[in-house]
Amino acid sequence: MEYRIERDTLGEMRVESDKLWGAQTQRAMENFVIGKKKMPIEIIYGIVTAKKAAALANCEAGVLPQDKRDLIVQACDEILSGLWDDQFPLHIWQTGSGTQTNMNVNEVIAHLGHLRHGGKLDDEKLYLSPNDDVNKSQSTNDIFPTGIRIAATKVILEKTIPAIERMMETYRTKVAEYASIKKIGRTHLMDATPLTLGQELSGHLSQLEHGLETIRMAMKHLMELPIGGTAVGDGLNTPEGYDKRALEIINELTGLTFTNTPNKFEAMATHDSMAEMSGAFKRLAVSLMKIANDFRLLNSGPRCGFGEIILPANEPGSSIMPGKVNPTQCEALSQVCCQVIGNDVAITTGAMQGHLQLNVFMPLIGRNLLQSARLLADVINSFNDHCLKGIEPNLNRIQMHLSNSLMLVTKLSPHIGYYNAAKIAQHAHANGITLRESALALQLVSETDFDKWMKL
Repeated sequence: MEYRIERDTLGEMRVESDKLWGAQTQRAMENFVIGKKKMPIEIIYGIVTAKKAAALANCEAGVLPQDKRDLIVQACDEILSGLWDDQFPLHIWQTGSGTQTNMNVNEVIAHLGHLRHGGKLDDEKLYLSPNDDVNKSQSTNDIFPTGIRIAATKVILEKTIPAIERMMETYRTKVAEYASIKKIGRTHLMDATPLTLGQELSGHLSQLEHGLETIRMAMKHLMELPIGGTAVGDGLNTPEGYDKRALEIINELTGLTFTNTPNKFEAMATHDSMAEMSGAFKRLAVSLMKIANDFRLLNSGPRCGFGEIILPANEPGSSIMPGKVNPTQCEALSQVCCQVIGNDVAITTGAMQGHLQLNVFMPLIGRNLLQSARLLADVINSFNDHCLKGIEPNLNRIQMHLSNSLMLVTKLSPHIGYYNAAKIAQHAHANGITLRESALALQLVSETDFDKWMKL
């Protein structure tokens, strides 16, 4: 392996000769050998997008020469195209501000720009300075949370929300299709009064609608960017109007509508916006767990359980029991829900650790928020395509349970009173007879009235 010497304020570091990073990245690689998960590439791209906007805004403000602007922009475009993903090797677990990753991005952009300017990687001095040029008008403290917000917003808008909307559309179809199928309801897992299968599924649809509304409400705060706050939120070392212009350029580059945070001190000292979004994800996960549990119960059996709906048979369910089919999509959905709720606990714990002018749990928060957004999108699409779309009612089973239920006696209560209705149900259960037979035997209802009042 061949090496070159890179230098920072602490001295010299050996770096593999073909790598685009510099001394600070190399130090971080050696100092933070913790786990194997790298910083999510979406966060890298979010930071790079912000740096491209910063270079353009700095040039307009007259603090960055045009040729250096062009080199930075070209390098950013190459990174955003995916050409240099392997040049961002740092793990999630590093300094809580993300300084090592910010410098990793600065160094890669600087080396790429230097190469495009005609230099070599082993030149003692780079044409672009990682700190003075690429990081101009920035601090890790404002650029890293800006990058996370850009990354999370894109994933949520491009993946998570569309997945929820697709699932809601499937539910609307199923609700209408099964609107007339009467079935027994259950409370406390015990027989209750009837409803339709469409009504039962409409409860799931309403959960999704409320969950999506909560996510959309949280988007406003998440899309407030602290770019231009630099170290503590006061914009030290930024030219006049830089923060507003950088934001405008970010919106042009992304096609989104980010806003300047009204208070950069809040946006950098806290990550309440990300905790809020994580809370919205948790709420959705709670709803999805309910949906998964309902489907598992309704599909249970098929002969010794409820067996009222039939889920698609996607794969064999047992290595020892021939013919067994399991509700695997429900189980995958449930596991993701547990992970999202666990991520929210970590995000909540990290977000409450802001001290004075900075919260230093950003890599943890950013990684978990992105994982939740991606996992929810993937599992919702999987559940929708491989389970929900293919469910079918087991009409014979539904009718059997409906006919056998004693809770239909509730329809008699307005006519003969709660206690007389209870006598009919208890007598029927004790003697293994139908409600009709019990009512007539106890002479509490006439045959004509029973048939009229009990009509479904």
